[in-house]
Amino acid sequence: MPGFWPALGFTLVYLSFFVLLPLAALALRPWEAGLDHVWGVISHPRTIAALKLSFGAAFAAACINAVFGTIVAWVLVRYDFPGRRLLDAFVDFPFALPTAVAGISLAAIYAPNGAIGALFAPLDISIAYTPLGVMVALVFVGFPFIVRSIQPVLEDIQVEVEEAAATLGATRLRTILTVIAPAILPALLAGFSLAFARAVGEYGSVIFIAGNLPNVSEIAPLLIVIRLEEFDYAGAAAVGLIMLTISLVLLLVLNILQTQIGRRGRA
Repeated sequence: MPGFWPALGFTLVYLSFFVLLPLAALALRPWEAGLDHVWGVISHPRTIAALKLSFGAAFAAACINAVFGTIVAWVLVRYDFPGRRLLDAFVDFPFALPTAVAGISLAAIYAPNGAIGALFAPLDISIAYTPLGVMVALVFVGFPFIVRSIQPVLEDIQVEVEEAAATLGATRLRTILTVIAPAILPALLAGFSLAFARAVGEYGSVIFIAGNLPNVSEIAPLLIVIRLEEFDYAGAAAVGLIMLTISLVLLLVLNILQTQIGRRGRA
């Protein structure tokens, strides 16, 4: 196709200014204080606990959204009912709502005296100001990615395909596992990757509900902010660099898995 070189040049320049240069700065900044300082920051128990919480809660939230987001997408595509358009609009609500406002709202609802938190208080279950509250906030921010990734694929699957499987004697469960699931799995993995990536770096909606207790409910992005407030720019960059490295490895694995599943589906 014509225009390859101008398009490639524009792409490289754009990526260099807005992606590659910031990443290069992040990769170089930690080493200004020396290797010992970098290792001391990333191996500190507080840093390790924050990384475990950020990545563990993000993965758990993405898994929850993968299940319930698929169900919501199925309902929005396959059924026509009063208020469907309104429900469809509500799916994008976490995109539009400022993250700080979302965090304050979630903290108020899931606090021990909140509308939902009060229901769990007699059971001695605390949601707000605990790691469970972190996961709740990450479920909230990542939910639209799953629904919006799967919804177009479900719309392309004709109902006649399911009817044909039924006429051939397939049960409803077998139809879902052999006809629908393979078709939506690449999109589901794409949505999972987006939800996971968003959750790992989420800050505004988490700090109000997390409690921010070191080694308990402190997330890695908050630890970066604390390092910046202490003027430890190299330490903050070191935490950011390890987060970036882990995220890139996990996303690379998910992308490879998505590509392999897509190729098998086309075959």
